[in-house]
Amino acid sequence: MKRIVLSVALMPVLFGAFVGCKHTMGDGVVVTNVNQERADNPFFAKWTTPFELPPFDLIKEEHFLPAIQAGIDAQKKEVLAIADCKDAATFDNTIVALDLTGSLLEKVLLVFYNLQSAETTPGIQAIAREVAPLTAALRDDIYLNPKLFERVSAVYEARASLGLQPVDLRLIEETYKSFVRAGAKLNEDSQKRLREINLKLASLGVHFGDNLLAETNAFGLLLESKDDLAGLDASTVATAAQDAAKAGHQGKWLVTLSYPSMWPFVQQSTKPELRKKVIEAYAKRCDNGNQHDNNEIVAQIVKLRIEKAQLLGFKSWVDFVLDDRMAKTGANVMDLLNQVWEPAIAVAQKEAAEYLALARKDGLKGDLNPWDWHYYAEKVRKEEFGIDTSELRQYFQLDNVLKGA
Repeated sequence: MKRIVLSVALMPVLFGAFVGCKHTMGDGVVVTNVNQERADNPFFAKWTTPFELPPFDLIKEEHFLPAIQAGIDAQKKEVLAIADCKDAATFDNTIVALDLTGSLLEKVLLVFYNLQSAETTPGIQAIAREVAPLTAALRDDIYLNPKLFERVSAVYEARASLGLQPVDLRLIEETYKSFVRAGAKLNEDSQKRLREINLKLASLGVHFGDNLLAETNAFGLLLESKDDLAGLDASTVATAAQDAAKAGHQGKWLVTLSYPSMWPFVQQSTKPELRKKVIEAYAKRCDNGNQHDNNEIVAQIVKLRIEKAQLLGFKSWVDFVLDDRMAKTGANVMDLLNQVWEPAIAVAQKEAAEYLALARKDGLKGDLNPWDWHYYAEKVRKEEFGIDTSELRQYFQLDNVLKGA
C-alpha cells in the first residue's frame, strides 16, 4: 500500500505500539526457521548495503517469483487481520495499519519493475506476464473486501472528530477515495465484472509492452559506407559502431530505435532518405500487421477501459482518470487545449517556415517531411542560439554522473 506518512524502518515499532488487533508484517516472518530457498533469496534478508540499496549482484531472475508470491501471501494475511479485527475501527488499527501492509511485496516489485524498465530480458518479461494478473487480483482482493471497506468508511465518516493532523486526515481521505475509485461501493455483480476487466487489462498491458519492445529491438539500419555517416559527430558514430559490433557487423555502423542511437542520428544525418527509414520505423512500431501488431490490443484496452469507467459511474475513461487530478474532467482539459491551440499552431507554423527555408537551401523541392523536422530544428539551435546538444552528452556520461552524485 502507499507509504504517505511513515517510514518503512518504523513499521515494527509502530505495529508493536498499536492498541488492539495484532498485525504481522511481511518482512518480519522471514527472520527465523526459513527454508533453504528463502535463505538463498536476498529478498528475504535484511539488506546491509549502503542506504539499504538492492544488492543487485546477488539478485537473480529466479528470486523474483517466489518473493513476489510470498509478498502477496503476506499482504493478504495482513489485510485480512485488519478486516477481521473485532475492535472498533480507528485511525491506527485500520488506516495506518493498512498503509503499512505489503512491505515485502513492495520491496520486490520496486526492484523488479525498475529492472524491467531499464534492463529487461526474456526471463523478466515472462515473469511480468505471470505477475501482472496476480497483483491485479491482489489489488481487487484488498479494495473489494466489504469488511475492510466498512472499517475504512467508519474512520472516514468520523474523521472530523478525531483531532488528527492535516497529513493524517489526508491519509484517511486518500485511502477512502482509493477504495471508492476501485469499486468498493459497487454491487456484487458489478464487482465481479470489474475483477474480470482488471485481470484482462493487466494482461493486455504487459502484452502491449512486450510487442513494443520486440518491434523496437527488431529494427536496425545498417550503414556500410562512410558516406552514410555524413553529418554525424564522433559520439554518434562511435555508438553506431558499438551497436553494429554487438550485432555481429564489425567494421560497420548500426542505427537502432533506442533513444541514444535514433535521436542523435535523425538530428545530425545529412541523408534524408536514411532519416526517413528511421522515423518511419519508429512511427510504425506495432502497426505492421505482424505478430507484434498492437491494433487489436489497443482496441480491447479502449473497450475495457470505457466499460470500467462506466461501471464506476463515469462517462469515459478520461473522466475517470481526471476525476482524481486537478483538471477533474475531459471537458476542462479540452477547454485548456483550445485556449493554447491557436497560439501553439502559430508558433509551429513559424518554426516550420524557418525549417523549410533551410531545407530549400539544401535542395528540398516539396513539403517539409516528418524526418526533416528534428534535423532542421537542431540546425536552428546551433546557428541561432549556439546550442549543440551533442556537446552536452559529455557531461552526462554514466561515470561523470556517478562522480557528481
